[in-house]
Amino acid sequence: MFGRRPDGKRVKGIDPIIRITPYLMPMRCDAQVFLKHRIDLEVLFDYIRRQKLEKGEQLSYMQLICAAYVRAIARNPLVNRFIVNKQIFARNNCSVAFTILKDPNNIDAGEAVANVKFDLTDTVYDVRDRINAAVETNRGAEADSGFVSKLLNFVFSVPGLATVIVTLIRFLDRYGIAPRVFMDELPFYVGMYITNTASIRLHDVNHHLYNWGNVGLFFGMGIEERVAVVEKGETRMKRFLPLGITADERVCSGAHYAKFFNDMRRFLEHPEVLETPPESVQFDEGNEYHLPKVQKQ
Repeated sequence: MFGRRPDGKRVKGIDPIIRITPYLMPMRCDAQVFLKHRIDLEVLFDYIRRQKLEKGEQLSYMQLICAAYVRAIARNPLVNRFIVNKQIFARNNCSVAFTILKDPNNIDAGEAVANVKFDLTDTVYDVRDRINAAVETNRGAEADSGFVSKLLNFVFSVPGLATVIVTLIRFLDRYGIAPRVFMDELPFYVGMYITNTASIRLHDVNHHLYNWGNVGLFFGMGIEERVAVVEKGETRMKRFLPLGITADERVCSGAHYAKFFNDMRRFLEHPEVLETPPESVQFDEGNEYHLPKVQKQ
């Protein structure tokens, strides 16, 4: 309300072309743009192998993608904006959500969603530690006793209450007065949602953006692909990690998106640059935010 929300504040002085797009495309599904990208899997595989052998550091492909995202947001803060009620807001956090199996050895045990916030100075190791901590929490014994689980169990225990609650939260969210706890716990209020369909042996997908909440980017990791490439005049089969990307085109200009994706690609081609904090960080509209590092046990 009055231009402020628990997860951001309204941006002023926007280019008229950008400002009019939410009125022309009021729903997030109206403004979905689908992209495909192939990540050089051989580069990432070799980097992960060397990290384990030389430094004893365990990293995953998804952690590297998230680290590249965080670093690219530090250089392109406009991509981290979102739209609610046709107004453009600057997000006051850098966040990613993803779905995990509660028990990786039992697909019938159900799923959980991890919602992770990052600091824009995070290194790839900081990103890994934050993700691992979130996974551990959502797979722990206390996972089913969290706020969202308790709320949903209560809501569905009363016939018709779910419709009332959802309608109420939508109304409060529309005017920026929804409780912060909903935005902190639900996975629909993050800058990027990423799904690793490769872990269940599926191809990459271009997942839809949710009209609920304000997720602006959805990344879908698929199973490994082998593609014929020509290198040094010779043809060979090369391994790639396919990535399906869905973006809300209303958030910023195409030029800003292009710079952001180019930065992400560069970081994934040279992941070693993510081992140290960035030399500088750009914040949107003076909307500065920081998080303490994860303390290892």
